[in-house]
Amino acid sequence: MMLIPPPGNFRAFIFDCDGTLADNMPLHYKAWSRTLREHDGEFPEDLFYRWGGVPTAEIVRRLNAKFGLSLDAGEITRRKEDHYRAMIPEVKPKPEVVALVRDRHGSIPMAVASGGHRDLVERTLRAVGICNLFETVVAAEDYNHGKPHPEPFLIAAARLGVAPEHCLAFEDTDVGASAARAAGMQCILV
Repeated sequence: MMLIPPPGNFRAFIFDCDGTLADNMPLHYKAWSRTLREHDGEFPEDLFYRWGGVPTAEIVRRLNAKFGLSLDAGEITRRKEDHYRAMIPEVKPKPEVVALVRDRHGSIPMAVASGGHRDLVERTLRAVGICNLFETVVAAEDYNHGKPHPEPFLIAAARLGVAPEHCLAFEDTDVGASAARAAGMQCILV
């Protein structure tokens, strides 16, 4: 099945990575679960999916507030990413989204705007075989305000040299879709 963009004068496509290009959210949940078990905590699965698209450090802050924990954001982020990194070989593509990327490569500029750290985003893109199909990758190191703030999408559009209103964003979470819309982009929720 092919994902068909809506009609419009789109001059660039901007994709989220986790859950959009890669079918890896269950692996991220496993990584979070392992990390929190090491600290006698837990992350209910429904809450994990509700908070999809929220930056890792913000998730740690929210977990601390919600469950009365005192987790160190830097340490928890490193451990969670180590666990996820070990599972990257298990990552599978989102077939319909990756098919669109392959089909449109070379005919329209494309970028990734992710809440993840560059190392993990690039490893994930390599695991699904599409790392070299994007003009630019915007990762957590590239901006000050993560989704739902529009900054990741605005940076991606600027790097592509395309006005945000001429970009079509692809997202898998309401948080990400809100960020894309706040940037002035139309968005497909995958």
